[in-house]
Amino acid sequence: MSDNNENRDNRVRVRNSIPIRTLQSICVVLAFFAVLLGIVVIGGLLSRVINGTTEQMNLSITKPTIFTTVYDPSPTPTPSPTPFVLKEKMPWTSEKQEMLDNYFGPLPEVTNVVPVKHKEVKGIYTNAAKNLEANFELAKNSEINSFVIDLKESYGVLFDSKNSTANDIGYVYPQYDLVEVCNQCHENGIYVIGRIVCFKDVALAKKYPDRAICDSAGNPLAFYNEGGEIFASPYDSRNWDYLIELAQEAISMGVDEIQFDYIRFPTGGSTSGAEPYFGVEGEVPTKAEAINRFLITARRKIQDPTGVPVSADIFGIAVSSSLDGEILGQDWAYLGLTGVDSLCPMIYPSHYAKGTMMNGHIHDYPDKAPYQVMFDALTIGGKYHKAEGYSTVRPYCQAFTAAYLGEGNYMVYDYEAINDQIKAIEDSGLDEYVLWNVEGIYPNGKYGGNDG
Repeated sequence: MSDNNENRDNRVRVRNSIPIRTLQSICVVLAFFAVLLGIVVIGGLLSRVINGTTEQMNLSITKPTIFTTVYDPSPTPTPSPTPFVLKEKMPWTSEKQEMLDNYFGPLPEVTNVVPVKHKEVKGIYTNAAKNLEANFELAKNSEINSFVIDLKESYGVLFDSKNSTANDIGYVYPQYDLVEVCNQCHENGIYVIGRIVCFKDVALAKKYPDRAICDSAGNPLAFYNEGGEIFASPYDSRNWDYLIELAQEAISMGVDEIQFDYIRFPTGGSTSGAEPYFGVEGEVPTKAEAINRFLITARRKIQDPTGVPVSADIFGIAVSSSLDGEILGQDWAYLGLTGVDSLCPMIYPSHYAKGTMMNGHIHDYPDKAPYQVMFDALTIGGKYHKAEGYSTVRPYCQAFTAAYLGEGNYMVYDYEAINDQIKAIEDSGLDEYVLWNVEGIYPNGKYGGNDG
C-alpha cells in the first residue's frame, strides 16, 4: 500500500514539475530576444543620429548632413572673436593713406577695442586741483559732476610724474598728489578729466630743438602771436609719443579721461620772417592731417585698449571759420571723425572780434552776448558735428570777466551770464559743457541751463 502511495506521489510531482521547466525555458528565450531587440533598436538609433536623420533633425534632402563630424577626432575650431570697428572715419584715399604712412609711419595696430563708457560731463576747470573743497560743495548743490585738472601746462608737468622725458627736460613741478586728488574726487562722486597742454611747450622745444617747428636750415622759429616763443612741432611723432606716455601714466594713477589742449599750430608769422619747413613739397601732409593723425594715434594707444575716453580742446573760431581752422590745423569738419570720444570747442564770447558776423548776426560787442555767440557758433558748426559718428561736442563756457577788453566792451560774467551759455548749448541740441575760470572759482548756482 505504501509502495502504491509513493508511486502516486512521484507521478504527481512529475506532472507538477513540467510547467515550471517549460516556464523557465520560455523566460530564457524571451530574455534572449529582448536583448537582441535592444541591440537592434540601439543600433538603429545610433545609425539615425550619425546620419542626421532623426525626426528632431529632419532636414531637406537638398541640404548637407549636419552631424557628419560627430566622430571626427580633430579639435573643435575656436569661434572667431567678435569683429571690432575702428572709430576713425577719415575720408582718406589709399594714396593719401600711403603718403601719411610714409611721413609718420604706420598707425598703431588695434587688436581689440574696449568700449568707452561715455560720461555726460557738466564740468568745471580747476587748474592744478585748486579750491577742491569749495568746488566739491558747489558740485553737491548743482549739476556739476566733473573736474578738469591740469596734468601738464605749457611750462611743465604739474603732477608727480616719473616720465623720463619730462624729468630730462627738468620741468616736473608737482603741485598736488594725483592719486590722492583722484581718490578725493571719486569719493565725492566727481569724474576726473586730466588736461595735457601739447604743442605749446617752450621747454621741450629748447631741450630738443630738432623737435621744434624750424625753418629749412633747422633753426627753431619763434612766433609773434605766441609771445615770441618757439613751438613743439605737431608733425613730429616723437612729441606725440611723449604726450601719450604722460597720459598713460596719469590713467594708471586714477584719471578717468584724458583731454589734450593746444593741439594746434602757432598763429601769426615768425619773428625772423622765415617760413616753417616740414619737408619736401608734395610729400608733406596738411596741418589738419597732422593734427588728425595725432588724435587717431592717441586714441588707438589710449582709448581703444583701455576704454578711457580721449577728448580734445579746440579753438572756438575753428567751429565757425574753416579759414582759421586751416591755419590752426583744426578742421572742424573732420576732427570729430578721428574717433576721439569728445571735442571741447572753447567758444568764449570775449575771444571774438567786435563786429564778428555769425549765423546772420553781427556781434558789435561779442562779450556782451553770451547766449547768442554760443548759439550762433554751435549752429554753424552743427553742419558737421551733427553728422553720424561725429565725436560728442562738449563746449567750454566763459566763466571769467574779460575786463582787459576795456570799458564798454565787456560785461561781468556772473552766474546768469554763465548759465545763459549753457542755455544756448541746450538750445543748439547739445547736453554737455565745461566752465573755464583760470582760478577755478565759480559763482554758486545750479548750472542747469534752461532748468535754472
